[in-house]
Amino acid sequence: MNEMLDYVKAMSDPNRLRIIGLLSQESATREEISKRLKLSPKDSLTHLGFLEFVGAITQAEGVFTLNDDKLAVLAKEKLAEVRPSYIPAEHWDEKSKKVLKAHLNADGSIKQVPLQPVKLRVILEYLIPFFEFDTNYTEKEVNTILRRFNEDTAGLRRDLVDAGLLDRESNGSRYWRVKVSEA
Repeated sequence: MNEMLDYVKAMSDPNRLRIIGLLSQESATREEISKRLKLSPKDSLTHLGFLEFVGAITQAEGVFTLNDDKLAVLAKEKLAEVRPSYIPAEHWDEKSKKVLKAHLNADGSIKQVPLQPVKLRVILEYLIPFFEFDTNYTEKEVNTILRRFNEDTAGLRRDLVDAGLLDRESNGSRYWRVKVSEA
């Protein structure tokens, strides 16, 4: 993480970007860079030192050169890094997979409960296998299972009941998974 922060810090300074631009055209000494970019000797030394530290440039015998390969690797690894995402099981159809990818975090928890009924149904179908058939659950047990996915346990519990996937006693003392043939 520190390496990424250093890289972003290096690339977020206009003077360092100007140095990279200059060195992308030709190698140069610190004095040449200072003069061409109108930087003080101290500023040029500071910026060059930091760019060298992150690997964006190299120095040999007082001449600075852009490290194209290192820059490309840093950019690819650090800035183009793909964030982990949820990968749905193969049994889901393509539309459902798209909904799951959009609404679930990489760990399978729910980023956001969708408001659209069709999308909500996909999320509910995703949740229901975490409940066993022929098992009675208390409201607290249902909440414990649902909390692993989202803090809105009351909303999800109600949605599962409304969708006919869970059923409950009228007083909420017992919940159970509904058999497919009953749905």
